[in-house]
Amino acid sequence: MEIIELFFKTILFRPYVFVFLAAFLFAAIMLIGWPRTWRFWLMSWATAFVCEYSSTRTGIPFGWYHYNGSTVGQELYFSDVPFMDSISFSFLLYAAYCVALCLLLPTRPTSTATRPMFTPLHLDVNVRTSWSVLFVTAFLFAFIDMVIDPVALRGDRWFLGKIYYYPDPGFHFGVPFANYVGWAVVGLISLALYFPIERRLPALSLPPSVTLRLLLGVGLYYGVLAFNLSVTFWIGESFMGMSGLLMHLPVIVLLIVRIVRPHTASLPG
Repeated sequence: MEIIELFFKTILFRPYVFVFLAAFLFAAIMLIGWPRTWRFWLMSWATAFVCEYSSTRTGIPFGWYHYNGSTVGQELYFSDVPFMDSISFSFLLYAAYCVALCLLLPTRPTSTATRPMFTPLHLDVNVRTSWSVLFVTAFLFAFIDMVIDPVALRGDRWFLGKIYYYPDPGFHFGVPFANYVGWAVVGLISLALYFPIERRLPALSLPPSVTLRLLLGVGLYYGVLAFNLSVTFWIGESFMGMSGLLMHLPVIVLLIVRIVRPHTASLPG
């Protein structure tokens, strides 16, 4: 009963996390279905929890950091790791996966008479479980944390609270580079576990173009990014916010070029 009570307290204490989690479940089920979604969630959450548990004791793979236990009794913890923290890895990894797929999936040819607004993308199983998708996803996964972690480290200045610290602060707004390496490691391990299962599951029944369904996950990625950048500017960290915005701008431009199709007016013959 105490665990159930703490779980509901966690939802009330961190509602934004569970909004993002609900968005992940909806977007993932729409694209890959429930059998794949729960496997993706379980593998990524378990990998993240094991890595966080390890890092707070051995420094591997994120480097040394410690949760200070300031929210014990207010939210659910597994050992010394807050539940909401390790669960966040799952929806962030899926969001990064969707961005990578938008950049790398093959396109479907279309007639010039019916030119869609967005480039039609085909969810080819060989591409979506390829090495290129694996590494691009891991990069994008760590890349968004370069906005999330600096502002989370300043949680005492907003509603997150001061829940953790680095004994040896790093050069990137106090975050050690090893932390970002750890995020990439979690992404690589999670997808390396998930991809073989993905290939063995029954084939998906999807429309020829999955672009709109993929954009739900892309929207989650940039929704989380916008949320964290907004908080960054709100607490007065303008330089940190501009740095994060400018870092992500090239990927945004690449996505727009890849996904949005320009509509050219036909000339009278």
